[in-house]
Amino acid sequence: MSLKVIGAGLGRTGTMSLKVALEQLGFGPCYHMVEVFANAPQSFRLWEAVVRGEPDWEAVFDGFAATVDYPGCTFWRELVSHYPDAQVILTIRDPASWFASVSKTIFGTHSRDAIAGSPAAAFFESTVFADFDPKRMGDEAYMTGFFNRWNAAVIDEVPAEKLLMFQAQDGWAPLCDFLGVPVPNTPYPRVNSREDWGNRSSISPQRSAPPTVEQMRENARARIAALREPST
Repeated sequence: MSLKVIGAGLGRTGTMSLKVALEQLGFGPCYHMVEVFANAPQSFRLWEAVVRGEPDWEAVFDGFAATVDYPGCTFWRELVSHYPDAQVILTIRDPASWFASVSKTIFGTHSRDAIAGSPAAAFFESTVFADFDPKRMGDEAYMTGFFNRWNAAVIDEVPAEKLLMFQAQDGWAPLCDFLGVPVPNTPYPRVNSREDWGNRSSISPQRSAPPTVEQMRENARARIAALREPST
């Protein structure tokens, strides 16, 4: 299966909601950070090869029709080149709001400390954290500047006809129009709030000890199963 949709937006820009939305629209399964944990440690090894410059994209995305969030967004240029027919979605949000979110979740000091002691440490350092100055992750000006430059690069480099700039608040209409599919008569998904992240993340500062690979895998698979349950 070849990727049909590439998410170039950074994490904490509504990527989990977009994952669920794309799967509802028939562009699934959709790869997301949660899939990395669900298939660890094999997925860690595949991404280690990507970082070494030896990517096997067909193996990484075997069975997936789309990708959003980390770690795929880190390599959006490579993916756009490898999958030239794929459509690209840049999830965006207010930069200050994004910084407030990442500071309390994945880039927060407590979260990074939890990651450092886990089996996922090397994976995170070489993918999610690789582009950032570790001493400045708490600096709002630095982080929002990075965020703005990232988005500008995607807009500049991806042909306009292949790119959708999208916010979760936009709802179904622009997404469905871009992908050429009917609009569902169900609400656009809203999942993975800041509070939800803390309760459900495979790597969470709320844990008393770093999780094992088995615990990360079980937690992620339970999360995926819950996301795919029909809403009532």
